[in-house]
Amino acid sequence: MSNGRNDDFSINTILGPGALVSGDIESGGFTRVDGSIRGNLTAKGRVVVGEKARMKGNISGTAVTIGGVIHGNILASERIIILNTGLVLGDVITRRIQADDGCLVHGKITVCQGDEAWDKAVAEYRDAQGVKFALSGLSFRSKKDRGTGKQPEETKNQSSGDLKSGEPKFNG
Repeated sequence: MSNGRNDDFSINTILGPGALVSGDIESGGFTRVDGSIRGNLTAKGRVVVGEKARMKGNISGTAVTIGGVIHGNILASERIIILNTGLVLGDVITRRIQADDGCLVHGKITVCQGDEAWDKAVAEYRDAQGVKFALSGLSFRSKKDRGTGKQPEETKNQSSGDLKSGEPKFNG
C-alpha cells in the first residue's frame, strides 16, 4: 500500500570506501556514500553517509542519514538522522530531526513546521549561499598595502577607494 511517497529503497548511486570525488554530484535517487567527497551532493531521494565517510560540501536530499563527518550544510526535505558516530560542522534545515546520543552538530539547526516555513527557510538559505558565492570572488588588499598609501602593482590602473582612510579595496 502506497501513501504517496516513493518507497523504492534501491540504491542508485554508491561511492564506496576508499573512493575520493572532487566535484559536485547529482543523483537521481537513493545515494550511499562510504568514501570521501570534496563538493556538493544533491540527490532527488534519500542519502546515507556511512560512518567512515568524509565530506566537505553541502548535502541536499529528501531524507538524510549521517554516520560520518560532514563539513557543510544539510537540507533534508523530509527528515535527517544523525547517528552517534555522526559529526556535522554546518547548518541543518529539515522538517524532522533525530540526533542520537554522542553525535555532534556545530551549526544552526532549523526544523520547519509546515510548507510555508520550509519554503521560507530554504529561500533564506539559498540567498545566503548566493551571497557567499558572490563574495568568494572578491579580493581584499592587505593591511600592509593600505598602510603604505601605495597601490599594489596589479591594482595601480584601477580606481580605488580612499587609501588614506584604510578602507578595503574591492577587486571584482
